[in-house]
Amino acid sequence: MKRGDVVLVPFPFQDKPGEKLRPAVVVQSDAENARLVNSVVVMITGNLQDAGQPTTVLIDPFTPAGAGSGLTGSSLIKCHNIATVRQNRMKVIGRLSTALMRQVNDALRIALELP
Repeated sequence: MKRGDVVLVPFPFQDKPGEKLRPAVVVQSDAENARLVNSVVVMITGNLQDAGQPTTVLIDPFTPAGAGSGLTGSSLIKCHNIATVRQNRMKVIGRLSTALMRQVNDALRIALELP
């Protein structure tokens, strides 16, 4: 598991018990991913309603930047929706480009109020 991997994970619902299999991006450092059995991820959704918010990143898999993501349609990375998931419950389907990971880093800084 590496930072920037796009994975399928059982992501917990926010408003009720249970979970749904959905794509996510691994945002935890490679060193911590190697050391721990869990990884920190942010959710990806096909609902583009929050596009343009400072804590989201739009991915278009039909562009050079989004081509390696493994996604099949335009999606939104929600950096304000964070979870910790066991690595053995994740399946890697793609990887974000360096340009998209820069945007994710910026969105995480805003979501977590980091300098």
